[in-house]
Amino acid sequence: MQNREAKYKRLREEMVFRQLEMRGISDPLVLDAMRSVPRHLFVSEALMDQAYGDYPLPIGEQQTISQPLIVAEMTQAIGIGPDDRVLEIGTGSGYQAAILSRIAFRVYTVERIYSLYARTRKLFDQLQYYNIVTRYSDGTSGWKEESPYDAIVVTAGGPEVPEPLVKQLAVGGKLIIPVGDKYTQELIKVTRTETGVKRESLGSCRFVKLIGEHGWKE
Repeated sequence: MQNREAKYKRLREEMVFRQLEMRGISDPLVLDAMRSVPRHLFVSEALMDQAYGDYPLPIGEQQTISQPLIVAEMTQAIGIGPDDRVLEIGTGSGYQAAILSRIAFRVYTVERIYSLYARTRKLFDQLQYYNIVTRYSDGTSGWKEESPYDAIVVTAGGPEVPEPLVKQLAVGGKLIIPVGDKYTQELIKVTRTETGVKRESLGSCRFVKLIGEHGWKE
């Protein structure tokens, strides 16, 4: 068991250096979070030895755990700190929420697929990530009761930025979401200002579909 954990720790260190630091991830809070979260526990046992590779992996229900670099890029771009409250849309494997939780004060995460919601809730408890609050619901409507948020991270691609999410941002808060068609998207960062919103593109990407009332229809 100790040898196995030592192996995964070494693979995490290699992932952080080769895939993240050498490709422009420089925020020490993000790098520390990526070093600390055991990514291999967020995939099936059959895929554990591939967990630290430079690619996404299937997690069932036609969903994936994102490539480590895209998780780090989105986390760095959102610029969160230890006092922030963050909303994540699309819990999936739970890995992105886990990374956010190692930096932020509290993470609220919403998942529409019950089997993934139940699995990740159990894993968060197992890892003692008690500052993650989960909800089984349509994430495109956000989580109004707990708003406003300092940051919102959407881990699936929608046809446009869901308006309810923008409204749940605090002034000065940032939202990051892939926007485009069902095959390719652009990673968009939205900042809420006192007078409206500011949008910027962070480059192209490809995510699973954001399904819900304010996303794609099933």
